[in-house]
Amino acid sequence: MRLKLIDKYIIFKFLSTVGFVILLINSIITVIDYGEKSDNFMKPEISLQAIIFDYYVNFWLHLTNMLSPITIFIATVFVTAQLAARTEIVAILASGVSFSRLLVPYLGGASLLAIISFGATGWIIPHANKTRVDFDNTYIKGKYIYNQRDVHFKVAPNTFVYFQNYNNTAHIGYSFTMEKIINNQLVEKLTAPQISWDTLKQIWHIAEYKTHRFDGEQEKIETGRNMDTVLSLTFKDFETTHLLHEALTLPELDEYIELQTARGNTNLGVFYVEKYERYTNPFAMVVLTFMGVIISAKKSRQGIGMQIALGFLIAFAFFIFVRLARSLGQAGSIEPLIAAFIPITVFAIITLIMNKLISK
Repeated sequence: MRLKLIDKYIIFKFLSTVGFVILLINSIITVIDYGEKSDNFMKPEISLQAIIFDYYVNFWLHLTNMLSPITIFIATVFVTAQLAARTEIVAILASGVSFSRLLVPYLGGASLLAIISFGATGWIIPHANKTRVDFDNTYIKGKYIYNQRDVHFKVAPNTFVYFQNYNNTAHIGYSFTMEKIINNQLVEKLTAPQISWDTLKQIWHIAEYKTHRFDGEQEKIETGRNMDTVLSLTFKDFETTHLLHEALTLPELDEYIELQTARGNTNLGVFYVEKYERYTNPFAMVVLTFMGVIISAKKSRQGIGMQIALGFLIAFAFFIFVRLARSLGQAGSIEPLIAAFIPITVFAIITLIMNKLISK
C-alpha cells in the first residue's frame, strides 16, 4: 500500500511524540533514581564517567525498552487527541477514509517500533545490561556473599554433587561429595573436605579425597591427593543472580534455562517470564497503539487533557497488570507462559470489543 501524505503526517507526529514521551518519562525516572542512589555515587572509587556511561546510558536503554508499550500508548493518545481536537480526524473520515484505514499509519509505526524492540531486547540491550548490572552489583548492592548451605547440583545424567557450604570470595567449597547413581543404585562416591576453583587452569582442584566404589555388596575404598577435575559447574554458579535475567540475550536465556533444568533446578520462573515477555512485548506495543487510537479518536467535550489523563490511567493499569502477572509467574503461582500472555490477551480482547462498539 502506497503511503499518502496524511499517512506520512501521522507517522511523523506519532514517532516524534514517542521520542518526546520517552525523553520525558526517562528523565523523570532518572531524577528519582539518582536521588535514591546519590549516596552510593559519592564513593571515591566511582568515576563520573562510569556513572554516566556504564550506568545511566545503559539504564536509559533498559528503561526505553521496558516502558515501550506504555510510552507508545501515551504517545498514541496524545497525537490522536490533538488531531481530534482540531477536527482533523473528522475531516479525514469525511473524505471517505474508513476508520480501519486511519489505523494503518499508527499500526505501521507501532509495528516498526515493535520489530526494532524485539531485536534490541533479544540481542542488543542485554549486552548493555551486563555493564549496568555489573555496576549495580559492584557499587550499589555491595559485595555478594553466598550463604546457602547443603546445596545439590546435577552435573551429568548420572552424577550429582553436594556442597555443605561455599565461600565465593576464596572460591572454596566445603564437605564436598560427588555421587554416581545408575538405575537408582549408588555405584561410586567421592568425598573431600574441600574443593577449590583454580582460576588459572579454570578447573576444580581437590587436595585430598576418598573414593568409594560399590559392586553389589562389595565396597572398595581408595584415598588420594591432588586431583583436578572438570565439572559442569564453575565459580560463576555461586555468584549473585541479581538481575541476571536482564543481562542474557535470548540464546543465552535458552542456554541458561536448559543448563539449570538439567541440573534439577526448578526455580526458574524469573528466567521463563523474562523470555516469554520478550516475545509478547512487541505485540503489546501494537495492541496498545490500537487501543490508544480508539479511546482518543473522538473529540471530547472535556478537552484533550481528559483524554491524555485517561491514557495515563490506562497505561498505569496495564503496567500494574503486567507487574502482577510477572510476580505470579516468577513465584510459580501460574505458568510463566500464561503470566506473560495474560495482560496482552486481556487488553487485546478489550480493544476488539471497544472497536466493535465504536464502529457501530
